[in-house]
Amino acid sequence: MRPKLTEQIRLRQREGRMPVLAEIKVHSPKDGDLLRGRVPEELAQLMASRPVAGISIVTAPKDFHGSLDLVRRIAPLVDVPILRKDFIRTADGMRETADAGASAVLVTVCMLDDELLVELVEAARACGLETLVETYDQADLDRVLALGLEPDVLGINNRDILVLEVDDGDVSRTEEFAARVPAGWLILSESAISGPADAERARAAGADAVLVGTSILQAADTAAAIDALVGIGWREHV
Repeated sequence: MRPKLTEQIRLRQREGRMPVLAEIKVHSPKDGDLLRGRVPEELAQLMASRPVAGISIVTAPKDFHGSLDLVRRIAPLVDVPILRKDFIRTADGMRETADAGASAVLVTVCMLDDELLVELVEAARACGLETLVETYDQADLDRVLALGLEPDVLGINNRDILVLEVDDGDVSRTEEFAARVPAGWLILSESAISGPADAERARAAGADAVLVGTSILQAADTAAAIDALVGIGWREHV
């Protein structure tokens, strides 16, 4: 059985490793083609061969050129948690995500009204999916708290998804907001992490894990880029 994302994050921490979610993303509105002719299944297997906390797969078709079929094809090949990143707006979408083999799913706060936000979190859990509830600013976090939601993982996106993450955000957003997240919540710092130095900043700010896509995919050596991020270690071991 595929391990849960939350369990794998905590496992990597206990091992003294920085928990890293490596990402499969076909195309970026900011950086263009990220696969550069490579096969997603082979990339995912390479990522899973490193001590990652999981693999994120961007399935949004518009702007990111993804599809749910990526999850279906990759899931049987790896034994690490799979996070589906997309802009899902229906309970059926959550069931399709689980059926495809994902173990966790993205729920982006700024894309949803309160009723739908709660509905989708509940629908995901009913399907056995863990939730990455993604925030960008104080208003997003305030809504999560006001609704009484306790995500499996609370995401802090360092870039603005409403402009397709083409802004020049950096890990300072994690540094600003991580301290405002309730104690005990797992925090994932997402986007704008260009290497170990940014991951170290996120860790120092209170992030429990980092999600890194573009810099890993653009690296000359994918495995070495992942190892360098994991190798900064965990707080109690550095």
